[in-house]
This record gives sequence, structure tokens and C-alpha cells, in this order.
Amino acid sequence: MKELELKYYFEHMEEFRHNELFENCTYIWEPLSKINDYIKKKIVDKNIQINKAEEIGEFVSIKGNYFIDEGTKIGSNVTIQGPVLIGKNVEIQSGALIRPGSIIGDNCVVGHASEVKHSILQNKAKVASLAFVGDSILGKSTRIGSGIILANRRFDQKNIEIKIDGTKYDTGTDFFGAVIGDTTRLGANCTTLPGTCIGPYTWILPTVQVRNFVPAEKRILPKAEYTIQDNPRIELK
Repeated sequence: MKELELKYYFEHMEEFRHNELFENCTYIWEPLSKINDYIKKKIVDKNIQINKAEEIGEFVSIKGNYFIDEGTKIGSNVTIQGPVLIGKNVEIQSGALIRPGSIIGDNCVVGHASEVKHSILQNKAKVASLAFVGDSILGKSTRIGSGIILANRRFDQKNIEIKIDGTKYDTGTDFFGAVIGDTTRLGANCTTLPGTCIGPYTWILPTVQVRNFVPAEKRILPKAEYTIQDNPRIELK
């Protein structure tokens, strides 16, 4: 089924310097299971701690093994917990948290006070402020708006399942957030439930909760319902 294949979501995998992660993968969630071994081979076994960042703000904490490429700017109060791989010309804004197993491509942005954990951000992916990206794969030029949560674990801690056309597929892991296709945009305060897969060139408008599978080139709008009642004139202290 094409909706379970990486090429349905990502048209520019060959441009990503860590495209080895996508090789020999049958299902879209498999690259996440390869992250730890890949980083171990690249920097942990070699005990690499290379920081070529162009700019580093005050009170920045960088620990563990890491490779941070040239042109990258790291704002104040950022915490980076290795092992991580961070590409060229990345902007990591103040207060951001980059947790182990994060692989960030070139020209990406991680916004103020946002958290990235064990995820793959392909080139030009941008995460706005106060967002959480956990155990997820973002395509080229994906945009994650402010306040977004890509939830990565079920309440009952069972394996995450992906539901497509009424059929459930067991990912074999209890940690899996979302797969977001190339150039897809999620508006502010959206939430994706564990195991959400969104095709490329799709727009999810603000405040929508998304689950399961959303096809490519769609626009998802919220259904707004609220009640208006009279309110007494009370002056608050």
C-alpha cells in the first residue's frame, strides 16, 4: 500500500545528507528504529564532539556526543542532549530543548521553547515556538506551528497502530509520533495523536486534532461550535 511507503510522503529524500536512514525501509516508521545505530556509528563510537556553530548564546548546555555544522545559530538557554546531529544553517531559538536521537537537516528552525526528541527533520523543516516533536519524521519544508503537540505515546502504553482505510497496522513500538510529508503545514495549537500520518502538500488549519491517515494535497478545517450566553456586569478586583 502506497500510504505506508516513504516515497508517498517524501519526494526529496536524496537531498537529505542522512538519507541512509531511509534505505531498505518497507514501512514509514522504520527509519526511527534505525536512528540510534546510525548515530552510534557516526559519532558515538568515534566519541565526536564537534561544534561549528556560527553563534552561541548565553547559558547554552551541550552534552554527550554531537555534530553541529557550520552556519548554525544557537540562542540563549538552549539545551542540547547528545547524541544528536545538527546540520548547516540551522536556527535553534532561545529555550529550545534538543533531546537524544535528534537528527536535524540543513536550514531548519527549532523555535523558542520547543522540544525535539528522537526525530528526523529533513532540510528546511521548521518548528515554531512552544511545540513538541517526538519520535516523528518531518519532510522537506514542513512547517509546524506554535503550540503544536505531535503526541508520541498512548495512555495505555501499548504499541502504536496506524489506521488506513479501516485497516490497522502495528508499528511494533510504543513510541511513535507522526510522519509529516513534504511542504505540509500544521497551524497553531494543532495536535496529532500517536501514529498520525499526513501526506505532502496538505494544510492542517489551527486547533485541529488529527489522527490516523490524512491524504496528500488536502486542507483540513476545524469545526467551530460554541454557545453565547448573557453575562452579568461584574467589576473584578
